[in-house]
Amino acid sequence: QVQLVESGGGLVQPGGSLRLSCAASTSIFSIKAMGWYRQAPGKQRELVGTMTVGGYTGYADSVKGRFTISRNGAANTVYLQMNKLKPEDTAVYYCNTIQAGYPFGSWGQGTQVTVSS
Repeated sequence: QVQLVESGGGLVQPGGSLRLSCAASTSIFSIKAMGWYRQAPGKQRELVGTMTVGGYTGYADSVKGRFTISRNGAANTVYLQMNKLKPEDTAVYYCNTIQAGYPFGSWGQGTQVTVSS
C-alpha cells in the first residue's frame, strides 16, 4: 500500500498563501487518482480537490479559483497551492489515493493549516 506524507501547513493571515506537499512512497503515475481532503474542528472530513493520473483536476466549490493541485513526478509529490486563504479554510489537510470515487488508503497525520489574523 502506498504511503503518503503531508507537509507544509502553518499559520497564515487571511488573504495569504501556503503550498502543501503530499509525498508518495511510489510513483504517483501508478496512482489513478489522488485527492486532497480537509477536516475542520467539529466537522466531517471533506474533499477539497482531486487530480487524476492524466492530470485532470477538480475542486470543491468552496476553493475553486483559489486552490490549485499540481504534481512533480520526479519527486513523487502532489501539491496543493492555496491562495487567498480565508479563516474558514482552517483545518487539518490530508491527501489520499482515490478508488471508485472514495478515499482508499489509510489516513496519515495530515498537516494543520490555520488562517487567522
